[in-house]
Amino acid sequence: MKNYKFYLSDIDGDTSLKNASSIAIDGEFSGLNPLTDKLHLLQLCDGSDFVHLVKFEGKYNAPNLKEILENNKIKKIFHFGRADLAFLKQHLDIHVTNIFDTKIGSKISRKFSPHHGLKDLCRDLININLSKEYQTSDWGKKIEEYSEDQILYACKDVLYLHKIKNELEKILKRENKLELAEQCFKFLETRTALDLVGLTGDIFEH
Repeated sequence: MKNYKFYLSDIDGDTSLKNASSIAIDGEFSGLNPLTDKLHLLQLCDGSDFVHLVKFEGKYNAPNLKEILENNKIKKIFHFGRADLAFLKQHLDIHVTNIFDTKIGSKISRKFSPHHGLKDLCRDLININLSKEYQTSDWGKKIEEYSEDQILYACKDVLYLHKIKNELEKILKRENKLELAEQCFKFLETRTALDLVGLTGDIFEH
């Protein structure tokens, strides 16, 4: 696969993503805590077979990326966006709205299954076997040190999200749960803010 392009620190100002109606997004980090860990890579796809890869090497200043991701006219598709949104907000001061989260959508609509990972959704909804072999690989390396398999893994994390979203929307509409899912997607901004002040648990518990 060669349908990708790398950028350093920020996307190009004239990128075609500005005109997209929806963008699938995923990030690769040095750990799971946005307060102490780094954002190394951000993958973006507009539903085509082309992936934009933004590499961060210690510098967090991405005005072009901020403009795109804060454009409320563009639907942003995540899988477990809670993690990605926290890193975007913490490191790039990007506040994302108009979201569809495939993990949340699956948990609401596919109660017949306990499996809601990206690999599960690829298999169950679009008949694609997705390998997660490189999930824990070192993304802090220089771009030229990434293996082709590692890059392919990163690309596949966004390549299928549009199709998965479409299939989940069909189920959500059929089960009359689309409005409920959309309310959960809107709450992600608040959930992220709670995470960043250390309230990571369920604040609604007794």
